[in-house]
Amino acid sequence: MGFCCFRVTELVLLQPDPFLNELTAMYGRSTENGSVWVTFKRSSMKSKAKRNKLGADALEFRCLVRATDGKKTISTLISAKDQQKFQSSYATVLKAHMHALKKRERKDKKKAAEVNKKEEKAPKKSRSSTKVTA
Repeated sequence: MGFCCFRVTELVLLQPDPFLNELTAMYGRSTENGSVWVTFKRSSMKSKAKRNKLGADALEFRCLVRATDGKKTISTLISAKDQQKFQSSYATVLKAHMHALKKRERKDKKKAAEVNKKEEKAPKKSRSSTKVTA
């Protein structure tokens, strides 16, 4: 029998400003190698039974933002009134750390279409090697 080894990441719930500071540190640690995953999810932070009991009108939904680099997981809750402020601060953090991305090589659609047409028009050579003797 073998043993399964797995890593448990600790989930830390932070206020929005410390979350952005820690996210900046995560991006800094992963510039050379590694990735950072950020997810946004609508959440009421109540169980399904409590949501059904309270009704839809009494609930205030928030945005749960999680970030992980595979070793550490952080999260924060954003209310509707703080959404604009958080998004602008988050955009600033993203723009500051976009320099580590590699540009993707893209083909021009027109050039690709022309190459395909040229290949179709070129006569196909037969590869048969029969000799005709007179």
